[in-house]
Amino acid sequence: MDIARPPLPPFSIASATEKVRLAEDGWNSRNPEKVAQAYTPDSQWRNRSEFINGREAIVGFLTLKWQRELEYKLIKELWAFADNRIAVRFAYEWHDDSGNWFRSYGNENWEFEADGLMRIRFACINDAPIQSQDRRFHWPLGRRPDDHAGLSDFGF
Repeated sequence: MDIARPPLPPFSIASATEKVRLAEDGWNSRNPEKVAQAYTPDSQWRNRSEFINGREAIVGFLTLKWQRELEYKLIKELWAFADNRIAVRFAYEWHDDSGNWFRSYGNENWEFEADGLMRIRFACINDAPIQSQDRRFHWPLGRRPDDHAGLSDFGF
């Protein structure tokens, strides 16, 4: 049985902002099992050109993702919300196993059940190669510190 994941819809500006930050924190943990618990058991994703259905597939997808995208650091920002839906924009920095750095930019559309679990996630993402010295996300792996700049601060 799933436990409710507050904040719950319908969202306000404060609760939508909190939901986005909680999602960012979860993804920055790089723990696929933990992240998957925020989604319904039958959650449907489109991530780039991949279609992922259900928690087990989410765990598998994220496990492979974080094996390829090393030193992954993510910032999400609320873009819009209404009722049980939230739109976010995000950027994350990572490198491959050859030491090539990238900043990936994207947008996500989320839809939630009444218990706060995400039922639908559609993500569009573009990768831009960057030089190591052009990185902007400087914090120890894990949760982004509250005083670290956000996307708008960087002009992303």
